Amino acid sequence: MATTTSINPYTGEELETFKNYTKKEVSDIIEQADKRFYSWRETSFSERKKLMLAAASELKKNKKEYAETMTLEMGKPISQAIAEIEKCAWVCEYYAENAEKQLESEVIKTDAHKSYVSYEPLGVVLAIMPWNYPFWQVFRFAAPALMAGNIGVLKHASNVFGSALNIEKVFKRAGFPKNCFTTLLVGSDAVEGIIKNEKIKAVTLTGSGPAGSSVASVAGKNIKKTVLELGGSNALIVMKDCDMDKTIDTCVQARFQNTGQSCIAGKRLLIDESISEEFVEKMLVKVRELKSGDPMDEDTYVGTLAREDLAKDLEKQVKASVKAGAKLEIGGKRQGAYFEPTILTKVANNMAVFNEETFGPALSVTTFKTVQEAISLSNSSKFGLGVSIFTKNIEEAEKLAFRFDEGAVFINELVKSDPRLPFGGIKKSGYGRELSEHGIREFVNRKTVFINK
Repeated sequence: MATTTSINPYTGEELETFKNYTKKEVSDIIEQADKRFYSWRETSFSERKKLMLAAASELKKNKKEYAETMTLEMGKPISQAIAEIEKCAWVCEYYAENAEKQLESEVIKTDAHKSYVSYEPLGVVLAIMPWNYPFWQVFRFAAPALMAGNIGVLKHASNVFGSALNIEKVFKRAGFPKNCFTTLLVGSDAVEGIIKNEKIKAVTLTGSGPAGSSVASVAGKNIKKTVLELGGSNALIVMKDCDMDKTIDTCVQARFQNTGQSCIAGKRLLIDESISEEFVEKMLVKVRELKSGDPMDEDTYVGTLAREDLAKDLEKQVKASVKAGAKLEIGGKRQGAYFEPTILTKVANNMAVFNEETFGPALSVTTFKTVQEAISLSNSSKFGLGVSIFTKNIEEAEKLAFRFDEGAVFINELVKSDPRLPFGGIKKSGYGRELSEHGIREFVNRKTVFINK
C-alpha cells in the first residue's frame, strides 16, 4: 500500500500519513465525476452562484483552520496564509457575480435568420497544482470551472495533501453536489494514466517547465486542451526618476513575500546605474528588518522553504553566482529548509541567479545605462510571465509596454494575479490564461449555432 507522509518544513516533524488512492479508486472517482457532469451542466447560473457564494462564506468562516494546515505543510507565514484564503473567497465571489454575463451567448449577424456562439462546459477537467499557493492556485481554476458547468478533479502536490482535502471539504461544506470537485491522492507517476482516461476532457497545470512539457505531451497525444502556467523570472526595472522609497518597499515585497516561492516574484532587479548604490543601501536596511522565524508566528514575514531540497537548490545557485563574480551583500546562508533573505549585486546575465529561476528569498541586482539595455536584459530571460517598471514618467513607460516579451506589464506595482484580469505567460512560462472572462472561457466549447427559416 503506497502512502505519502507530510512533513513540517520548519520543525522537521511528521504531520500526517495519507494512503494513496489505487488505480481503481481513481478510475471510480473519475467515473462518478463524469456522471455528475451531466446533471451539473443543467443547473442554472443562479443555483451555481448560490453555492459559490456559500464556498466564499465557508472560506472566510474557517480561514484560520485552512491557513494553519497550509502553514504546517509548506511553511507559509500564517498571516500570508490567511490572506491567501481570503483571496480565494474573493475569486469565488467574483465568478459567482460575473460568470453568467461572461458566458452569455454572443449573437453574430450573418445571412442566417439567427446565428450566435454559445459557451458550453467541456466536462471533467484535471487540475495539477503546486504547493507554493496551495489554495489560491486551485481556486483560481475551480471557481470559474465550476461556474461554467465543468467538474474538477485535483491532483495536488504530494507535500500538501492536507490542504488538498481541505479544498474538497470547502465545496462539500458549501453544499455542492457530490463529485463536483474531488481530490485525488496520488503521486506524479499516476498523472499520465489519469490524462489518458477518456472521461478527462482537459488539463490545467501550474508547475515547472519539465512538468508542463510532460503534461502537454501526453495531453497532445490524446488531443486534449491544456492550460500551462509555468515558471517565471520577472524583472523589476527601476528607472532613475522612480519614487525611491515606494519602489524599494514594493520590490522587497515582490521578492520576499511567500518566502520568495512564487512564479511571479520579482527575481531580477534591473536598476539605472546612476541610482543603484543609494537604492541598494536603502533596500538592505529594509531587508534586514524582515522578521524570519516560526511561520506560525503572526509577525514572521520570511519562513522556511517548503522542503530542504529546495533550499539546497537555491544555495547552489547563489554559490555558483558568487563564484562567477557576483557580490553577496546580505544573506546567503542555509539552515535546513531555511534560507536567509539574500541580495546579490554585480550580477551578469550569464550567472545562475540571472538566467535560471530562483525559487526562494534571493534577489539578483544588475545595472543598466539605457532604457534599451534594460529592455534587452529583461527580454533575455527564457521566461515571459511578467515585468514591473518603476518610474514617474508613466506615459513613457506605457509606450514601452509592447516591447516586453511578457504576459503582463505592471507599472509602479509588483506583478500580481487579480480575478478581474487575465493571468498567464508566454515563452517558457506557458500558454493560456486564468482568471477574468478569458480564464473562464478556456475550458468551454465555443459552439456555433446557425439557424435559417
